[in-house]
Amino acid sequence: MKKITLITLIILVIDQVSKYYIKTNFQLGESLPVFGLDWFRLTFVENPGMAYGLHFGGLLGKYFLVIVRIVLIGAMVYLFNKWIKQGLTSNYLLIPMAFIFAGAIGNLIDGMFYGMLFDSGTVFDSSIGRWIDYGGVSELAPFGQGYASFMKGCVVDMFHFPLVDWQVPESWPLIGGKQIEFFKYIFNVADSAITLGALMLLVFRKKAFPHGMDF
Repeated sequence: MKKITLITLIILVIDQVSKYYIKTNFQLGESLPVFGLDWFRLTFVENPGMAYGLHFGGLLGKYFLVIVRIVLIGAMVYLFNKWIKQGLTSNYLLIPMAFIFAGAIGNLIDGMFYGMLFDSGTVFDSSIGRWIDYGGVSELAPFGQGYASFMKGCVVDMFHFPLVDWQVPESWPLIGGKQIEFFKYIFNVADSAITLGALMLLVFRKKAFPHGMDF
């Protein structure tokens, strides 16, 4: 359990420090190249939903996702305890699961508390039924006096890798004038940890689950 706790704490610290830095030094939508590279940028966006900017259902969708994350984290704590008691302490299992665990907690913190901690951010406007951005560079607010109430905060995303960013010539049929971008999704350390943990489980699944798994 110490190994899981250590990995989780390291990822959480990196995740939350990076989010705090971006939120208190960038304006929403601001984008800067890293090391002068156009294909690696820090781009500040806020996400009310899932990983990589995906979201649905307005406030109800957001509440649903927060509840799902809480259930997932609780289920993982239960499984960690059960597997350790059963002697299932393989690094091929516990390390990837710790990455996923830390990532889920990192994004849960944003969604539950960032609206109460910072003075500006992305909020849901019920009059038009969509999320809107307001405010400039954020500052810490007295707890509970931020830009939104409990569970209405948004996840901070910043890593942007537009490896292909091409304006299609107007003369091309059907797609002329369109902007083609790959990879357009903007994500954070927590998203990366979840993705990396899932990939490790997939690659090392035979070693992680050598005799199947009792859930």
